[in-house]
Formats: sequence, structure tokens, C-alpha cells
Amino acid sequence: MWRRAAADESLAAIEAVYRERFAGFVRLAQAITGDEQAALDAVHDGFVRAVRYRRNLRDRESAAGWICRIVMNEARRGRRAPPPVYLPEEAVSNGHVEGADVRAALAALPERQRLALFLRYYADLDYAGIAEALGVSRGTVSATLHAAHSNLKSEVTR
Repeated sequence: MWRRAAADESLAAIEAVYRERFAGFVRLAQAITGDEQAALDAVHDGFVRAVRYRRNLRDRESAAGWICRIVMNEARRGRRAPPPVYLPEEAVSNGHVEGADVRAALAALPERQRLALFLRYYADLDYAGIAEALGVSRGTVSATLHAAHSNLKSEVTR
């Protein structure tokens, strides 16, 4: 009886993450894969894997980070080329695409810094969720985001 209650609680936590964070996970997976369909497949496969292995979920509070790590792994698994940097393109009236400098600066970042930024701003995870997703401490998340912001600022203002 106890195991069933724990499994039901884990399933409820996974469902809550799905309802709250699906769109953010798709944006994150698309940033990793560079392809919308591959991103949707990665998120789908990630949630299927999360449900299958739900007994490995330690607690409800870490569910978003745990599932995010699974989704990132699924997105990476399907990627054959170096990681693209996906940002929505918004052309202004003269045909110039805004954000090209940011895309280039993001592409130049080390992978951990790039992933930390994507987890924070695409998947909307807090520091604890990012730490869970990357398998690092909260302090490392803080230092990584600080370094990423500094690197981006110096690259974009050159």
C-alpha cells in the first residue's frame, strides 16, 4: 500500500510539472536540438521516461529539475551536430534580424554556461531546479550564471 501511495504521489508530481512547464521544456529542447519537431519528440520521450522511472524521483520539490535533466538528455541524444543556438528571429522593417550578436555570443559560451542560461530563461527553473538538472550544487549554479552573464556582456559589447 505504501509503495502505491508513493508511486501515485510521484505520478501527480510529474503531471504537475507537465502542466506547468511543458512549453518551457519545449523551448529548452529546441534550443538544444535546433528543430521544433525534434524538441517535441525529446520532451515527449522525456516525460515517458520520467513516468517509467518515477520511483527514482526523490521528492516532489525536485521533480521539475529531475524531469528537465531527462528532457535535456533526450534532446542531446537525438543531436548529431554541434549544438545550435536557437533564438526566435524577429526581423525589423529593414530586414535586419535582431539578436544575431546574442546568438553568436551564446554559441561561444561553454556548454554548462549555455545550458544554465537556457534552464533559467527558457525552462524558467529556479536555482534548485537548475542544480538538479545539471547535477551540481546551487552555489555552482550561481557562479555559472554569473560567469555566463559576464561572458555574454563582454561579447555583445565588443
